Amino acid sequence: MIRRIFSFIILAWMLGFVWFALLLPQPAAIAQTDAVVVLTGGPNRIDRGLDILKAGKSRKMLISGVDRDVKPAELAAQYPGSARYFTCCIDLGFQSVDTRSNALETARWATRNKVKTLRLVTHDWHMRRARFELDRSLPSDIIVTNDAVATQPSLNALFKEYNKYWLRAVASLAGI
Repeated sequence: MIRRIFSFIILAWMLGFVWFALLLPQPAAIAQTDAVVVLTGGPNRIDRGLDILKAGKSRKMLISGVDRDVKPAELAAQYPGSARYFTCCIDLGFQSVDTRSNALETARWATRNKVKTLRLVTHDWHMRRARFELDRSLPSDIIVTNDAVATQPSLNALFKEYNKYWLRAVASLAGI
């Protein structure tokens, strides 16, 4: 009996991994939202957020997880033609160090800025866990759109992220 239960758990985990790896979230169409939140940690994420601002589809953007040593002018210099957005529309979040604290930082920022619709920008392989954490932290009246930046993740990266996702889900059930 124990062997069957263990086999069932392993089979469910393997099928879940196949689902996770083959059906990665996709980029969203550029549509109107109150704000954009970009989680740092990889290429093209900030570019995607800036594209949304430049298209006039959001009024504000939070870049969450910025290193404390980064200055807005230095960051703006890395994205030609974006300096005006860094002065009017972009806030840098220096409080987070991981996905969970990204979500907490975003929730505080969204509440402070009276955001009702939010676009979440992160890599496709990271989207599910980021959204899980964000849903746990945000007020329930904020509507979130997933906007995944497409990547070509390695099998190892997918394996790690899948396990982090499920470990976080189990930890949340335990109240952690």
